Amino acid sequence: MTDSTSPLSARVSAPTQLPVVEHADVPVWRAATVADVEALWELEKAMGRADHPNYVVERAQVREIFDFSFVDVATDTVVGLEADGRMVAYGFVLLSPGQQTLVKSNLAGGVLPEMRGRGIGRELFAWQVARARQQLATSPTMLPGWVCASCDERAPQTGRLYERAGLVCTRYFLSLDRMLADPIREFEPADGIRLAPYTAGLSSAVHAARDSAFMDHWSSQPVPDESWNAFVTAPSFDDELSFVAFGAEPGGSEHVVGFILSSVNEDDWAAAGYRSSYISLVGVLAEWRGRRIAQALLSAQLTASRAAGYERATLDVDSTSPTGALGLYTGMGFFATHRELVYVLEL
Repeated sequence: MTDSTSPLSARVSAPTQLPVVEHADVPVWRAATVADVEALWELEKAMGRADHPNYVVERAQVREIFDFSFVDVATDTVVGLEADGRMVAYGFVLLSPGQQTLVKSNLAGGVLPEMRGRGIGRELFAWQVARARQQLATSPTMLPGWVCASCDERAPQTGRLYERAGLVCTRYFLSLDRMLADPIREFEPADGIRLAPYTAGLSSAVHAARDSAFMDHWSSQPVPDESWNAFVTAPSFDDELSFVAFGAEPGGSEHVVGFILSSVNEDDWAAAGYRSSYISLVGVLAEWRGRRIAQALLSAQLTASRAAGYERATLDVDSTSPTGALGLYTGMGFFATHRELVYVLEL
């Protein structure tokens, strides 16, 4: 149980200096640089083919790390290179600003599949956890401190690595698919609510609605402006498959009360075996739930995806979401395909 009587800076044991990552098969370890983006992306794709072959990490997601002001690449990143310069491992440790109910340090990375089973991952992950402890130890808040990492259920060796480091599997997120050839039911939201296409001019209002709508979701925190802007301006973000719900209380002005935001990553299609859109976010403000807003948004997205020629729509959902999201999606024709496992070390 978290000690709420002292700040994180006092209760987190953190090393003064980070451990040196060493392995006989990986002679060079250094911080990542923007010049590594292509190599990092190729490494991510190679890991993905082994661990989650139905989706591909986007190049833009790799590139954006080097633009965020809250990431110090000199201390928050490490890459492992063979003698010939080939990148075979990487680790990122990211602490986002503006967290309100807990302080999370998120770990990402891994080892080239053909290099696994040699202890490289243990060395790398020990460095990541040590860096996460350093980050959490800078917080003066009384909030819980979490070291977080996740993996697909198709990569059980990664889960075992996390468990050996003291992390506990705490949550399951389900990947869901929806066949677009199946009938799509139309939903009309309650009176006084209207749907409209998402436009760039709505970005700030939808961002605020997202942060409000997700505050009762497990471990969710506000999205930093930099991260939000990177998301809605990414090449894969699809305005034509994204919609916003507006509502107004009697006598009040109209404002954003719900949203559905989508992306299309064509790199996913070859491995998955079908053309798909991805529903990145669905949200309704807590006080506006129960008025068929989410159903109407989903129906609009599914209809637009089918009209665009896609075969499936996909999304991810917390398997035990308190909002009843899983039941909503399965009731709309979605079915589970895979699970993402979230591991936490609470400090």
